[in-house]
Amino acid sequence: MLVRLLYVSQPVGPVTTTITTLILEKSKSHNKKENITGILCQGSGLWMQVLEGERSPVNALYSRIMSDRNHRNVELLSMEEITTRRFGEWSMALVYLSKDDPLVKMSHPEFDPYSASAKDATSILDELIKTGSPIVTMEP
Repeated sequence: MLVRLLYVSQPVGPVTTTITTLILEKSKSHNKKENITGILCQGSGLWMQVLEGERSPVNALYSRIMSDRNHRNVELLSMEEITTRRFGEWSMALVYLSKDDPLVKMSHPEFDPYSASAKDATSILDELIKTGSPIVTMEP
């Protein structure tokens, strides 16, 4: 059974290129082996990530993320059964968000993912994917 999981967290300390590169490299290797795909939006002190794949491997990965010392305030926003992947072409993709992005500047009150509904968080994620720059893809 395929699932899509969306969560939000805050990085512990500053997010450096080294940390981001390490996350992407670990994701590429692990996710390819487990057939997990997804996207990570990073910016303004937040990480929002979608993970797609079979339920057990996605649950196991999310459990590791919750105990990862690089994350704090990890909160599940949604988990749903799916028939089709939205991010199937990437073992993980990264969207860097500019601090000048209007969504990051909170021009949308629903941008607070900790208080947004899953539907609103998904809509915001879709907008972030369109407006973030650049997208760095990690091929499956």
